[in-house]
Amino acid sequence: MNNNLEGKKVAILATNGFEQSELVEPKNALENAGVTAHIVSPEDKEIKGWKDDNWGDNFEVDVKLDDAKAEDYNALVLPGGVITPDLLRTDEKVLEFIRDFFRQSKPVAAICHGPWTLINAEVVEGRKMTSYHTIRKDLENAGAKWTDSEVVVDNGLVTSRNPNDLPIFYDKLIDEIRESKHEQQSISTSA
Repeated sequence: MNNNLEGKKVAILATNGFEQSELVEPKNALENAGVTAHIVSPEDKEIKGWKDDNWGDNFEVDVKLDDAKAEDYNALVLPGGVITPDLLRTDEKVLEFIRDFFRQSKPVAAICHGPWTLINAEVVEGRKMTSYHTIRKDLENAGAKWTDSEVVVDNGLVTSRNPNDLPIFYDKLIDEIRESKHEQQSISTSA
């Protein structure tokens, strides 16, 4: 299997307050595999990370959400942290962008609190997932089948618990991008 993913593009959707390692490490791993990784955000210039219990570094936004289309990307990454997912999950443009990846059967990866946004996008029912332990009940109440594992892969949906799981998280994401579309990746798994 070809390890080089040159020509593939991934959207990393975030806003201010994302867990910095959960954006930086997957972005670096993707770029090392030949992927073009764009930071997509409702903000238009830059966003600030969260690192070591305080504000972290600023990161340039590559594509404003208003100009981003799921059809232009091969996969989507949702970093965690408490702040970013909580802000993103109330933005209907964000939710529609996420739903489009599921409609197009493309891989989606969420770590830590990132699945909060997936709950509001209504794409977790019937899915096997993991997350940061504090949002377990949120996922279960939304119909997900939660498990305490480093990584869970369910038909193109990759989830992990926290920054300690990052190496296996981005390795599995890269595997899912290699596999391309996942026909079982859809908005409704019960249909």
